[in-house]
Amino acid sequence: MGAFGLKTHIWNNNMASIVLLAMFPVLIGLLTYAFLVIWAGMEGYDVPQGLAYAAAQLPMIAPFAALAAAAWFGVAWVGNQAMINASVGSHSLSRSDAPELYNMVENLCIARGMPMPKLRIIETEAMNAFASGLSEKSACMTFTRGLLNRLNAEEVEAVAAHELTHIRNKDVRLLVIAVIFVGIISFAAQLVARSMFYGGMHRAGRSRRGGGGNAGALILIAMAILALAYVLAILIRFAMSRKREYLADAGSVELTKNPDAMISALQKISGQEPVEEGAAEVREMFIYNRSTGFAGMFTTHPPIEKRIAALVEFAGGRVRPVQAEPAASGDDGPWGARPKGPWG
Repeated sequence: MGAFGLKTHIWNNNMASIVLLAMFPVLIGLLTYAFLVIWAGMEGYDVPQGLAYAAAQLPMIAPFAALAAAAWFGVAWVGNQAMINASVGSHSLSRSDAPELYNMVENLCIARGMPMPKLRIIETEAMNAFASGLSEKSACMTFTRGLLNRLNAEEVEAVAAHELTHIRNKDVRLLVIAVIFVGIISFAAQLVARSMFYGGMHRAGRSRRGGGGNAGALILIAMAILALAYVLAILIRFAMSRKREYLADAGSVELTKNPDAMISALQKISGQEPVEEGAAEVREMFIYNRSTGFAGMFTTHPPIEKRIAALVEFAGGRVRPVQAEPAASGDDGPWGARPKGPWG
C-alpha cells in the first residue's frame, strides 16, 4: 500500500478525470454518428450512401448533440449531491441530531486538517457508508442506520476515517464524474437504439436512393457502433482503480492508529446483506459493494478478504472473531435505545 504513494494516487485521479472529460466528446460523436446511420437506414439509403450521408451530416448535428450533453453534464455537476441523496433516500444529520457522531467526525477532520463534511443517514438496517462531493468544501458523508447501530465507536471511527481519506484523495470527485459521464452515455445509447423504431422500421426497406436491400446492413453497422460506445462507457465505470480502497483503509489506520477497528468493521459489514437503496453507480461509492462482474474483472472493490490481509500485513492488524452484534430493533444497543441508536 505504501509504495503506491498518496501524491501519485491523487495525480492519477486528476489525470483520470481529465481523460474522462476528453473522451466525452469522442463518445458523443460516435453516438451521434450511429444515430445518423440508423436514420439513413430508415430512409432507405444503401450502405455506401448511408455512411457517406451520416459522415456529411455529422459536422452539422454533432455540435447540437454536444451542447445538449454538456447542458446535462452541467446540471448533473451542480445537482449531483441532490441526485445522490434522492437516489439513496438519505436525510441530513446535525450536531443536535447525533452529537457523538458529529464530534467524532469533527475531531478526525481537525486531525486531518480538512473541512467538516455534511453528515447524512439512510434509514436501513444494512451496514454501509460512503462519501460524495466534488471538493472537500462540498463533501458529504453518508452512513446507514444499521452501521451506526451495530458497529462500536472505534469501528464507526475507522469507517469515518476511511471515507475522509476518500475525500482527501479525490477518489470521490473522480467517481462522481464517472457516474455523470456514464449516465449520459448510457442514456444516449438507449436513445439511439430506440430511434430505430421512431417513424416505423418498415421505412428501412423502402429506398429513396435505390439501395433499400442494404438498408438493414446500415442498422447493423449503427448497432455495432452503439454497442462499442456503450461498452466503453461501462468499462469506464469499472476501470476506476481498486487501489483507492486499499489506500482509504490505510488512511483510516494512519488517522486512527487502530487497524484492528478497521478490520473488525470490514468483517461485520461484509457479513451483511448489501444496501438496496440507490442506483448501481451510487452503490459503487459505498465502503463495501458486493457486485462481482465477469470473473472479477469489472469489480469496483477488492474482496474484503484481501483488504483485511493487507491491513494485517502492512498495518500490523489482527483478525479476531467477530463479536455478537447488538440485538434487533426494540432492544438497547451498546450506545443507546433503538431504533434511533446513539449516533442520531
